Amino acid sequence: MGTNSETKTVTGMEEVLAYIDENWEEELKRYKRYVSQPSISGDGTGMKEMAKLLQEDLKELGCQRVSLKETEGYPVVFGHLDEGKEKTVLLYGMYDVQPVEGEVWSVDPFSGEVIDLPEFGESIVSRGITNQKGPLAGLINAIAAIRKVKGSLPVNIKFCLEGEEELGSVNLPYVLDELKDEFTSCDCVFFPHFSQTPEGKVELYLGSKGIIHLELTVRGGDWGAPVSRGIHGSFAVWFDNPAWYLVHALASLKDRNEKVLIDGFYDDVAEPWPGDDKIIDQMMKTFDEQEILKRDDVRRFKLGLHGKELLRRFFYSPELNINGMVSGHHTDGTKTLLPNDAKAKLDIRMVPNMEPEKLIRQVEQHFQKHGFTAVEIEAINAYNWARTSTEESAMKALLQSFKDLGFDYEPWITMAGSAPFSLFQSKLGLPFAFGGLGHGSRQHSPDEYATVEGMKNLEKSCVLFFEYFSRY
Repeated sequence: MGTNSETKTVTGMEEVLAYIDENWEEELKRYKRYVSQPSISGDGTGMKEMAKLLQEDLKELGCQRVSLKETEGYPVVFGHLDEGKEKTVLLYGMYDVQPVEGEVWSVDPFSGEVIDLPEFGESIVSRGITNQKGPLAGLINAIAAIRKVKGSLPVNIKFCLEGEEELGSVNLPYVLDELKDEFTSCDCVFFPHFSQTPEGKVELYLGSKGIIHLELTVRGGDWGAPVSRGIHGSFAVWFDNPAWYLVHALASLKDRNEKVLIDGFYDDVAEPWPGDDKIIDQMMKTFDEQEILKRDDVRRFKLGLHGKELLRRFFYSPELNINGMVSGHHTDGTKTLLPNDAKAKLDIRMVPNMEPEKLIRQVEQHFQKHGFTAVEIEAINAYNWARTSTEESAMKALLQSFKDLGFDYEPWITMAGSAPFSLFQSKLGLPFAFGGLGHGSRQHSPDEYATVEGMKNLEKSCVLFFEYFSRY
């Protein structure tokens, strides 16, 4: 699973790979520039500035057409680099990041500085360096390097860079409808991503789970809780508390053995696909449970799971998760308060054959059945699960890029997280490839980081991906 010191490629791209090595300090500037520009879709910070920055970079890259596709939220940055080649790759990316409010970082989360991490060496510690500005910067660097050395790419490129992935890609479906004629002419979708573990192993995901974002709100009203404001906590002896109501409603969703109690929740869960058992057997040769626990700073897996059963739960089990809860007084000090509302944010991760609309109805029916009629449910957004195959040309090209650079891979049937690949499959009929070399971690967490060496390897794997996809 390691890397060789010498590149094995015979693609004719050796000069491009050497160019990346020789000009690395210049290459690194784009990473720093991207993460130094905040772009938090949750509150709008820096979103316009980041979209403009990308527009300028695509024009500088040589795209003949660059535009902003406006939405009800943040725009999608579109670009077309026509090299007159037979194949066209649709590059999907995202320019929004998670907020940093309430997190404690060891550095300024938008500094973009290179620091020496004890375990990893030279790295950038900044919000978005792994998820997902770092891979986006590396991808654009790779394209620029090929054009600088070779004059043109082996494929044509179309860009679809959205600013709402962290919000659930709310408006992306409408943009794909609008640009359907543009994008259906493409041959695949490629989403670059740092895929290596700290030990250098490549974890290659062949799909993603779907996701539904839900917001639950309980407000005071006729049922007996304060309506317009919080009141003195001593009156809890007389009046109902929205926080307790919400806690009981949430507790009704799951038992202590982690089983979701919503009627019909598991009815549509698909059986493993043909060939999945072989993939799991292959994984078991290199899968390291302790590595996973160390990476996420967790002491053990729930339910006492290990080995194949641990992987099967990861791949095939849907999940209902509480992302956060808020009600009443929650800052320092004491305050006797009976709040007038309570809120929670949930997500449901879907596996093959589950349907978002059906699940939302089941949640609504669950609360009605159990008498929690004061729970207001808002489905913020949803998109479905997706699967690809190592037999797809795009995946073959990606795997060959790993091989040429001296890396093997560990196949993962799906990631537990979600990405809008299903939209490109359902609306455009395009196969996708997701991945690349490089290591980064702590997405959505303080001290998100990526290694400098990994960024360099990501660029090289992107260079070879384009070349091999032009041939397959």
